Amino acid sequence: MDPVSLISNLFSFIIGSVIPFIFVLTIVVFFHELGHFLVARWNKVKVDVFAVGFGPELLGFNDRLGTRWKLCAIPLGGYVKFFGDADASSRTDHDALSQMSGDEREGAFEDKALWRKSAVVAAGPIANFLLAIVIYTSLFMYFGESRIAPVIGAITENSAASEAGFKLGDRVVAVDGNDIRSFQDVARYTMISSDRTLKFVVERGGEQLELLATPRMTTRKDQFGNTYQSGLVGIGPSRDPANFISEPLGFGQAFVKSLDSIWLIVSRTYHFLRELVTGKQDASQLRGPIGIGQMTSQVATLGVLQLMSLAAALSVSIGLMNLLPIPVLDGGHLLFYGLEALRGKALTERAQGVAFRIGLTCILVMMLFASSNDIRRLFGWV
Repeated sequence: MDPVSLISNLFSFIIGSVIPFIFVLTIVVFFHELGHFLVARWNKVKVDVFAVGFGPELLGFNDRLGTRWKLCAIPLGGYVKFFGDADASSRTDHDALSQMSGDEREGAFEDKALWRKSAVVAAGPIANFLLAIVIYTSLFMYFGESRIAPVIGAITENSAASEAGFKLGDRVVAVDGNDIRSFQDVARYTMISSDRTLKFVVERGGEQLELLATPRMTTRKDQFGNTYQSGLVGIGPSRDPANFISEPLGFGQAFVKSLDSIWLIVSRTYHFLRELVTGKQDASQLRGPIGIGQMTSQVATLGVLQLMSLAAALSVSIGLMNLLPIPVLDGGHLLFYGLEALRGKALTERAQGVAFRIGLTCILVMMLFASSNDIRRLFGWV
């Protein structure tokens, strides 16, 4: 490859893949850390550092209260370091605390009441959910709601649907007692219910019938060729133009729809993790930074609004991940505070140190495994 082509391809890669990834991740990380920061300031905790990214500082400044705001070279996360913390993981520096005066300790995170510390830690994931609500609500108000009527227009041969007795023209009214308004609603229940029998209520010839079908775990491809696994019954929507419905949404409706979208991500994440543990899901579906970057670049080809929708979904996912009860993550800190509330005293410094090391090891192993999946997927080995 000649130098001009090499430079051109590199430039295209940066514009098409790197910048969209950094853009989305920076928004999500910034609001997560901003949640910690604002609630910390509200609780009179001194904040030493507000960082987006890790590693060497690229840009930065000090605000009037002494906080160092900085953008770092490795855009794969961020942190807020409180006064009295030993490092970016919010591990307490007990030696430093023991040498502080009473006045100095007033600004230390560790000396705050348990409920205040819990509020500061929980504020990060909560900020992620709030960001997702704002983005989704704005998108629904702008675009309205587009849905496909739940009328069956295709049935896969030898599928669960054909064996259950579904017919072309059936309108799905309910799935497991849940009312159905669109074909997208049908998919949301079947995708997370592989190997579990569902009760479908369909309308046929003016009558309602009950049909039992068990979605089968099936490997599928999205519009970009990425493979994923989900429960599949084997029905498709009717292509009659009359079944394609689009209507505007007011603020209240858009807000409710945004909550529904967030709950869908939460429920799918829960079911994915459960099926991963039980062996129904393939661990190769896990994505690391490279995989998320690749997905971001693919979505970026669809436009800025689709990219913002991805940012909302990623914000929810990062909020959920940080709530996992793993030391180093926010959920791990909340677990410590819960144990402290039950025991009446904090865990020993040694116990917390061991827990942090175990937690950090778990996170690194997960990152390495997910990154190996990304590399295998990138070269077509998955």
